Amino acid sequence: MRKISILFALVVLIIASPLTAQTDKVEKKLIQYVNDHNDEYLSLLKELININSGTMNFEGVRQVGDVLMEKFKALGMEVEWVDGSSFNRAGHLVARIKGGKGKKILMIGHLDTVFEPDSPNQKWSQVDENTIKGPGIADMKGGDVIILQSLAALHSAGLLKEMNITVVMTGDEELSGSPLSESKKALVEAAKWADVALGFENGDGNPATVNVARRSSSGWTLTVTGNASHSSQIFKPKVGAGAIYEASRILYQFYDELAGEEYLTFNPGMIAGGTEVSYNKSENTGTAFGKNNVVSKDVTVTGDIRALTPEQITRTQETMKRIVANHLPGTNATITFAEGYPPFAPTEGNYQLMNLFSKVSQDLGFGEVTAVNPADAGAADISFTAGHIEMGIDAMGMSGADDHTINETGDLRALPKQSKRAAVLIYRLYKGVDLKTKK
Repeated sequence: MRKISILFALVVLIIASPLTAQTDKVEKKLIQYVNDHNDEYLSLLKELININSGTMNFEGVRQVGDVLMEKFKALGMEVEWVDGSSFNRAGHLVARIKGGKGKKILMIGHLDTVFEPDSPNQKWSQVDENTIKGPGIADMKGGDVIILQSLAALHSAGLLKEMNITVVMTGDEELSGSPLSESKKALVEAAKWADVALGFENGDGNPATVNVARRSSSGWTLTVTGNASHSSQIFKPKVGAGAIYEASRILYQFYDELAGEEYLTFNPGMIAGGTEVSYNKSENTGTAFGKNNVVSKDVTVTGDIRALTPEQITRTQETMKRIVANHLPGTNATITFAEGYPPFAPTEGNYQLMNLFSKVSQDLGFGEVTAVNPADAGAADISFTAGHIEMGIDAMGMSGADDHTINETGDLRALPKQSKRAAVLIYRLYKGVDLKTKK
C-alpha cells in the first residue's frame, strides 16, 4: 500500500507541476513572483476601477495615469505624460526601458472607459468568488494591471533593465480625439520604434484566443439633394425623383453589391431626410422636417465601414463612389469618407507570435491559444501599429463579459494567468527564440 501511495503522490505532483519540464529557472521565478504578489495587483485593480475615467472625464483619466506612472517609475522605467490638449483629450501615459537586448516590444493599454461620471456603473463589486463587476474591469483596466504585473515580475528577476520595452496607455481609446493624427501620434511613433506589439484588450473574453487581426473602423457621410416640389409633380422631368428616393437607391445598391464580401461590413447608422434637414456632425444628431405632399429636398446619411485590409477598404470606397455617382433624375449625391482606425491585417509575423504565445501557454499548463475570427473583432489601438511592426497580437488582457455595459464583469483568475503568460512571452522574445509560422 505504501508503494502505491508513493506512486500516487508522484503522479499528483507531476500533474500539479506542469512547469517542471517546459520552463527554465528564470521562468519559474517569473511565475513565483506572480503567485506571491497577485493580491497586491488585485488591490491595485480595485483602486483603478473605483476611479471614474470616462474618456471625457479628463481629471479621472489623468488620475488613473498618475497612479500607474508611479508604479512604472518604481520599476526603473522612464515615464511621460503626453498632454492631450491638441486633440481635446486628457492625454496618454508612456513608460520606457531602452538600450537593452532583444526585440523592441510595445505594450498597449488604455486608461479611459466608456463610463462617464453620470453612468450608474461606477464601483467595484464582487459577484462571486471569481467574478467582479465594475467599470472597465475587462475593457481594459484589468489589461493595464496585467501589463504592470508582468513587467514587475521581469523587474524582480533582474531582467527588465536589460530589455527594450515601451508601454503606451492611451487616454482616448473609447472616444478618440481629433485630429486622429495627433490623437494617435505617440502610439504610432512607438510602433515605428518597435519590432513587436502586444495588446492587452479583452478580445472575445476567451483566454484561449488572441487577435492576429482586427478590422478597421471608419466613417462615411452621404449627402443627397433633390428638387422640392408638390408631390403631384414627382418623377416629371423638371422635378425628378427627390432626395429620399435617391438615398434609398444608393443604400440598396450598397447592400446589393457589397453585402456578400467576407470580413466587410458597412452600416448606415443615422438618416435624416425631408424638406429641411440639419445635421450636427460633432454630436452625430440630425433633425428633419417634411410633408407627405412635398418632394424631399435633402437627405443626410452617416455610417461606418469595417474591413480586414487596406486593399479591401480601397475597393469598397471605390464601389460606393461609383454607386453614388449614378444619380436618379433630378437628384445629386456626394459621399465623403472620414479618417478612422486602420485595419490590423493578418500577417505571417502575427501568426508566428501567436504560435509562440500558444507554446508559452501550453508550457505553463494553460492550454493552446488560437486566433479569433476577424469578423468577431472590432478595432482597437493596436490597429495603429499595422505596417510598422514585424509582428503583433492583441487580447492578452483580462477575460470578461458584457464590455461597454453596466453589467461588465472580469474573471479574477485571468489576472495571474495572463500576467504569467505575458511575462514568459516577453522573456522568450528577449532570449531570441525561434518563431515558426503556422496558419
